[in-house]
Amino acid sequence: MIKVLIADDQELIRSSIQIILEANPKFKVTATVADGEEVLDAIKKERPDVILMDVRMPKMDGTVCTKYVKSKYPEIKVIILTTFDDDDFIFSALKYGASGYLLKGVSNDQLYQAIETVYQGGAMINPNIAEKVFKLFSKMAQSNYAIQVDQTESKHFSKNEWRVIQQVGLGLSNKEISAKLYLSEGTVRNYISSILSQLDLRGRTQLAIWAVQTGVTSRDFGE
Repeated sequence: MIKVLIADDQELIRSSIQIILEANPKFKVTATVADGEEVLDAIKKERPDVILMDVRMPKMDGTVCTKYVKSKYPEIKVIILTTFDDDDFIFSALKYGASGYLLKGVSNDQLYQAIETVYQGGAMINPNIAEKVFKLFSKMAQSNYAIQVDQTESKHFSKNEWRVIQQVGLGLSNKEISAKLYLSEGTVRNYISSILSQLDLRGRTQLAIWAVQTGVTSRDFGE
């Protein structure tokens, strides 16, 4: 069972999402809260696996809260669920370690799939903004914003690890990487988990940005 915390300043939205999730036996709602400060308090009482986070909330908005959550609880996955597809919101959410960015209005099945995907270590971006996200990756790579890692750790990566990093940078899912590199999905997940730990990155999105910034996506690692 995947434990989910819902954060949205509109009570009707919180209640609706809770009803949707609790209709599926795969999910348990740990709490519903109205702002970022309440998210941090709720985590102390019962730690969720995934947070569905609105962007615009009083006291502490969703992007700032994501930063706090990922710095203190890196294992918790965050999906931004919002009505806003503004570049600044997307940039901040991904920069701070969100694993997903969905627009409200997705179907129940899409929401279920998104939660399961990020819980398993993947990333989920709403199809309507996917193109914008990958343009942002390139923009980030060319701007002053840079993902900082310990370069000495990357020197020890195997060829397979570099290939996996490359495919993450190109936006492929674990399933797609598995098929392309002839590896099991479990092996791909293990590689990514190990790579994130060694580079001290908050999530798959930061790894993708780092791969773009460092030119890994255009390197030739052979067959």
